[in-house]
Amino acid sequence: MRSAILNVTFDCGDSAAVARFWSAVTRWPAEKVEMPGNPFWVVADPERDGPQLVFVEVPEPKGGKNRVHLDLLPQGGSQDDEFARLQALGAVVVDDRRTAEPGGWIMMADPEGNEFCLEPND
Repeated sequence: MRSAILNVTFDCGDSAAVARFWSAVTRWPAEKVEMPGNPFWVVADPERDGPQLVFVEVPEPKGGKNRVHLDLLPQGGSQDDEFARLQALGAVVVDDRRTAEPGGWIMMADPEGNEFCLEPND
């Protein structure tokens, strides 16, 4: 027996806005799920290939560095091309490791400060 990862869940101040950001990043559709007392947003691969991203509104702000984060691998373009696209979507740079280490990554944050890394694809 084993467990499979169903969701990666983000606590958000504005779940719709963060879901729209990640929908644009992944190019997967975002869907609002209405549950009594707990509506949330899901961003998922339409082919259901892998875990889905879930965005839940919470009243408290993010505090401190994430202990878990996503690593993104550019598809169909270079790290530099994807870096520019992510910035245009509203992501900000937290730490740029491209010059510190060969083949380095860029640590970025979404509009609510959730960190993620953009890896090189070469």
